[in-house]
Amino acid sequence: MSEGSLARATGLAAALFAVSVGLGVVAVARDPAVGTEVMGLFRDQVVAELLSDSPAVLAGKLFLNNLATCLLLFLGGASLGVVTALILSVNGLLIGAVTELVRQQQGLLYIAAALVPHGIFEIPALLIAGGLGLLLGRELLAEWQGVGDAAAGAPPPARLFLRAVVPLLAVAAVVEAFITPAILSMIA
Repeated sequence: MSEGSLARATGLAAALFAVSVGLGVVAVARDPAVGTEVMGLFRDQVVAELLSDSPAVLAGKLFLNNLATCLLLFLGGASLGVVTALILSVNGLLIGAVTELVRQQQGLLYIAAALVPHGIFEIPALLIAGGLGLLLGRELLAEWQGVGDAAAGAPPPARLFLRAVVPLLAVAAVVEAFITPAILSMIA
């Protein structure tokens, strides 16, 4: 794995994610009922379970949830990148839809306060994990074509996952649990 190949794969992951976010935003801008439906599911499945927790427990749950997603992004490369691309797309669509609905209801300042503090750590972790998953898919494809050895190339991406993605997710979870709510309470 070269730095250039990781940069290209992460760039591809970022592009796929950004397009999906854009599609989520457009879908809700055209039909706010889509956003209301997504937000209802998000509240029922995620928020309701988390709001009753202390910030420390919330940070732990956020970390584990995001770690599971990033592991799926990385290991999803074993499907030649199909699972990785699907997870990036679904997450992008959901984030875009929820963001647009909240923007319509609360405004851009609220969105920035809700996403930027932890998002500056969480989104790069997500994109790096996605890039690593796409690289894994490429390595497996090369092995199937007889021009590579995916197992021999696996340790460097795994180390990068442990050295970059996991710490970014830990910081994001702490910020999201402790700092983001304080910022939101100041502007709400």
